[in-house]
Amino acid sequence: MRLFLPFLLIILVISACNNTGSQQTENNGTEASRWTGASDEQLLDSTQRQAFRYFWDHAEPNSGLARERFHPSGDYPQNDSHVVTTGGTGFGLMAILSGIERGYITRKQAVERFRQIVDFLENADRFHGIWPHWLNGRTGEVKPFSRKDDGADIVESAFLAQGLLCVRQYFQDGSETEQALAADIDTFWREMNWNWHTKGENALYWHWSPNYGFEMDFNIQGYNECLIAFVLGASSPTHPIDPAVYHEGWARGGDIVANDSFLGYERVLDYYSGSDAPVGPLFWAHYSYLGLDPRGLTDQYADYELLNRNHALIHYTYCVQNPEGFEGYGEDCWGLTSSYTRNDDGSVGYAGHRPGADRGVISPTAAVSSIPYTPEKSMQAIRGFYEDYGDMLIGPAGLYDAFSPEYDWVAERYLAIDQGPIVAMIENHRSGMFWELFMSCPEVKEGLRRLGFSSPHI
Repeated sequence: MRLFLPFLLIILVISACNNTGSQQTENNGTEASRWTGASDEQLLDSTQRQAFRYFWDHAEPNSGLARERFHPSGDYPQNDSHVVTTGGTGFGLMAILSGIERGYITRKQAVERFRQIVDFLENADRFHGIWPHWLNGRTGEVKPFSRKDDGADIVESAFLAQGLLCVRQYFQDGSETEQALAADIDTFWREMNWNWHTKGENALYWHWSPNYGFEMDFNIQGYNECLIAFVLGASSPTHPIDPAVYHEGWARGGDIVANDSFLGYERVLDYYSGSDAPVGPLFWAHYSYLGLDPRGLTDQYADYELLNRNHALIHYTYCVQNPEGFEGYGEDCWGLTSSYTRNDDGSVGYAGHRPGADRGVISPTAAVSSIPYTPEKSMQAIRGFYEDYGDMLIGPAGLYDAFSPEYDWVAERYLAIDQGPIVAMIENHRSGMFWELFMSCPEVKEGLRRLGFSSPHI
């Protein structure tokens, strides 16, 4: 889970940056006043377009893939501006598709960028068809996420595949060039060996290394952000996982079900995180559902629309109640997730913000990307971010990753995994585009049926 094992690793990487890239600010009224009185549609247009720029204007130039992070100041740790993220790229593929639909770029421009990305991925390091978490965008070689995490990452590859399948569906009936692109993506999809990551057990293991095998021994159990890996694993036309991997591994033989409430809302599923936190950070309601449509999606364990709506409402209610008394928290400033954070010494770190682990840091992606679940409340937060904090919070790729009214602090930085859901979930809220594309995949329909899901799409 990104919140726990990888979360600790991210801290080590990002902490190398320390104080650079953050600032203490005073509002001068220029940027914020520009948005006072703007309509909801204008604010949504601006938020979506600006976040799209992360994946278009600020992509790694050689590969076209999404950088792991974008620091406008150029203060990258260990000069790693060339490090690209596979999962974040999956989100970025969706962002580029929305760019076509919204008129930010032409279809021809998008196809050229997709061609660049697909050609790079074809020649980049893969292990049994599965990509690593990070790649060197200049060479295509794996960039180890940690010492033993130097091979296949089944979860990040699932996020990438989710985006690739949306691209395939979008272009499969297009021009000859577009159909060739879709065919190459289909080849990737068929080469991904999901079953390899079970080790022959009723479990799915996150990592495999050519040097260390399965030594990281991370058996993925829910509930967290990883549902999409099991859905795609069951959907594979060539290397599928057995349904028992989902039911005995992810669902823990039924122990995934929660029979309680928090802050007045049914939790639905147990947020299995290795801690006593009642809910996870809000990205758990986003990453798997950029393509997987939660509307009417049910199985023997959950109603996934209710699960995600309640997850967002719990975070909203927590911030409104504000038990820690942090400055700024309220109806127009809410949302906790894993993002950059302010350390006690004022330096920049990384943390999994959530009720029970609150540092007084708001991550705009949390409320914004929840807009399909809480449209009025998310819109109120977007308006608050622009009108109340626009002077400190808006940069070259839109809303910065994290800020704290309590400390008058902002991390002037961006992460692909936070910017991507902003674009995709606003688009899903406005048109349902990615839910329709992903759920149109015949393999996904079959995979969901194999796992016992019901959905209006199947």
